[in-house]
Amino acid sequence: VQLQAFGGGLVQAGGSLRLSCAASGRTYGMGWFRQAPGKEREFVAAISRIGGSTLYADSVKGRFTISRDNAKNMVYLQMNSLRPEDTAVYFCAAARLRDGVLGSGYDYWGQGTQVTVSS
Repeated sequence: VQLQAFGGGLVQAGGSLRLSCAASGRTYGMGWFRQAPGKEREFVAAISRIGGSTLYADSVKGRFTISRDNAKNMVYLQMNSLRPEDTAVYFCAAARLRDGVLGSGYDYWGQGTQVTVSS
């Protein structure tokens, strides 16, 4: 399965962006991660295939919303009230067989899309 993330860009603080990730095949648990310059990759949000259960990092809770469309093999990340500290490359990830809200252990990774939030 290949993943392609898109929708990143430059936005002012307080603004919004919607990231999308297209999977070439069926996947189960899916998530978003991000990596800022000089920092390790960190978990952002996850969603299960069955039931749509979600999990968020504390830093984005209440501002970001993860969703998915199983029929289209898509996962989305709606990002509101963006802050300069949200600036990072955002990656989508997918599990081949495991469902649930997964903080780690993904099998497939997309190439990343840059999000830059100006102050």
